[in-house]
Amino acid sequence: MSTPRIAVTMGDPAGIGPEVVARALASDELPGTADLFVIGNARLLHYWVERFELPLAVERVTAPPESDAADGLVRVLDVDGQDDADFPMGEVSAHAARAAHAWIERAAGLCLDGGIDAMVTAPINKDAFHSAGITDTGHQEIFQRLSGSPYVATMLVSGQLRCMHLSTHKPLKDACAFVTHDNVLQAIELTHDHFVRWGFDAPRVAVAALNPHASDNGLIGTEEHDEIAPAIASARDKGINASGPHPADSVFNDAIAGRYDVVVVMYHDQGHIAIKVHGFEHSVSVNLGLPFIRTSVDHGTAFDIAGKGIADATSMIEAVKLAVALSSGHRLG
Repeated sequence: MSTPRIAVTMGDPAGIGPEVVARALASDELPGTADLFVIGNARLLHYWVERFELPLAVERVTAPPESDAADGLVRVLDVDGQDDADFPMGEVSAHAARAAHAWIERAAGLCLDGGIDAMVTAPINKDAFHSAGITDTGHQEIFQRLSGSPYVATMLVSGQLRCMHLSTHKPLKDACAFVTHDNVLQAIELTHDHFVRWGFDAPRVAVAALNPHASDNGLIGTEEHDEIAPAIASARDKGINASGPHPADSVFNDAIAGRYDVVVVMYHDQGHIAIKVHGFEHSVSVNLGLPFIRTSVDHGTAFDIAGKGIADATSMIEAVKLAVALSSGHRLG
């Protein structure tokens, strides 16, 4: 297979995105089997390269580069003159949000056109998006709109623990109402299909319960009996190796121990807490349901430490490594 071409978006330039991108690209942990370039602000990336005395040279380009870069050269694609802009540091900025949004849309467009094989994203700020009048809530909504994908979901990965979320940014009462037979079955099927694509012959899909103790046979809620268990049965009828509903206080340890390949969780915090307690710094977000590969850091813009030079780039490094693996046809994990 040819060397995968991967774009890294800088995220909100007022946050820690530019810093972690610079640190990650200078890391000797990145595989040398991909052609990487950045979509963002060359001057800002150059600032962090100089501040940390990183062994990198930054080159501003106005069109997607067509060939591998020389060792130590980082090419930064300017989008609509945004590279000439100045941004605040560590605060909500509509100006910064509009730049981040433009960078994301450009990367997604390149993925959809086949110009690149994958994209990796640094964090954006939802409040900043709102202040800029951007109607997309975040990355996932941008990608779903541009691709026309009917169902896009989020999976978090940290080491051997992988959590595919039935829902993410829903109020808890709405997330509980979203636990229906059809929704759970769709999530199981999407998870199974992606894991087969990623090299798992018969992926072991554990499905978490919604209620404590998986409802104790209906003593603590009815969703397990009425919705989740029938969805699992439907999935198994289709040849999917799904099991559950498993109590959420034990299924994650079992997955970490290798008994399952992935856990389908019922709502945002059920999966996010498990992942971040297990290995926050190494956690990575992956979208399922898109016609292209997108991985991301699993942290926010961290305005409170932006500009201080203390941001941890581990999640960005892991996100790039995972994008390279998936776009190279390697098995996940």
